[in-house]
Amino acid sequence: MKYKVGIVSLGCAKNRVDAEMLLAKLNKDKEHFEIVEDVAMSDAAIINTCAFIEPAKQESIEEILELAELKKEGKIKCLIVTGCLAERYQNEVMEQLPEVDACLGLGANDKIAEIITNALNGERQEVFPPKEELELEGERIQSTPRHYAYLKIAEGCDNHCTYCAIPMIRGRYRSRSIENLVKEARWLADGGVRELILIAQDTSYYGNDIYGKPMLPELLREICKIDELRWVRVLYCYPERITDELIDVIATEDKIVKYLDLPLQHCSAEVLKRMNRKGSREYLTNLLNKIKERIPDITLRSTFIAGFPGESEEQFEELCEFVKEMKFQRMGCFPYSQEENTPAAKLPDQIDEEVKLRRAEIISEQQQLIMEEYAEAMVGKEVEVLVEGFDKYAECFFGRTAGDCPEVDGNVFFTAADNKPSEGDFVKVKITDCLGIDPVGEMIN
Repeated sequence: MKYKVGIVSLGCAKNRVDAEMLLAKLNKDKEHFEIVEDVAMSDAAIINTCAFIEPAKQESIEEILELAELKKEGKIKCLIVTGCLAERYQNEVMEQLPEVDACLGLGANDKIAEIITNALNGERQEVFPPKEELELEGERIQSTPRHYAYLKIAEGCDNHCTYCAIPMIRGRYRSRSIENLVKEARWLADGGVRELILIAQDTSYYGNDIYGKPMLPELLREICKIDELRWVRVLYCYPERITDELIDVIATEDKIVKYLDLPLQHCSAEVLKRMNRKGSREYLTNLLNKIKERIPDITLRSTFIAGFPGESEEQFEELCEFVKEMKFQRMGCFPYSQEENTPAAKLPDQIDEEVKLRRAEIISEQQQLIMEEYAEAMVGKEVEVLVEGFDKYAECFFGRTAGDCPEVDGNVFFTAADNKPSEGDFVKVKITDCLGIDPVGEMIN
């Protein structure tokens, strides 16, 4: 008998890659499994969960409960929970959510076919091998649009920021070899990928564990040799690991988009120290100015945490001033989430929830004005845009510049008078206006 299997993957792009590998394992057994896009039409529904912070946990639980309703109605036969929520809370998941038929840790992903078969035969299962058994190599079924894909270069994290549960959930940092990464990148490019996005919990740490030194620059050079790739993007670099060599590679390799994602989290030396992170406002200012000087057209993205335990009004004001001064083209600010079993959760001077939310809103509103300024400054310019599709409500096409990462940044909306572009095309667009932070224009080729 053939069973229909659907998957919902929540959270970050790293989780998405895990989901793509899960689907590939099931796709190998076409005699017993058929993968369906609509999880509501499946016999077995897999929920690949996130549990990084409280809102992510709530989203995961809500998704499980929604699918549980379909199970009650007889539309779905079984629910399988995997991913970070399953790994972090293990036995609690099935205890708190009796609708779940199987809960598996990250190290059990390679057993997915057997687990689904057992669940469909009425067996409730909790499977938690060591998280280090999560396979880093293997086939994938690409779930992003054909023209872009993520390349997960490492698993886990060794940074141990005091607010973060990732090392507890995902384990130690494990780099993949340059040889295997280039091989996978070539496979993706052969399949039509034109933008490759490198991801890890900390991409700038890549290679330390297996090569004894940071090897991200070397990896980037090798990937840029793949002819079919047009854009190569790097996410999640830690500021203290931004070397001159890495800056030079980004500056000189034509295929690397001039875009750098640096999750700084704060600028106050005292707050950063409590976060178990390095740096100060002066250090970060000098680093960012050096990057801008060496790569004048760079788009810088960052994230910040407001309301970390012990953050004084003066330290928050310092953060506000820093954000105004640095004028990040892309930035997000989030209220601190007190995550159980992390060192920061036990720190004194926890800040009231309303204060945390207010501080995050102040930074976000401030950043909105900065991003609107950047959008207005684009009016009159011609930019290269990677076409993402047609917006039937706005009645125009939309796409991204090199300064826009999919799923986290904005879009350019544009009309096309004669030749209609297709998804995945690179086109020239003249910016004529902007709507908030989104530029608007017309295709000129």
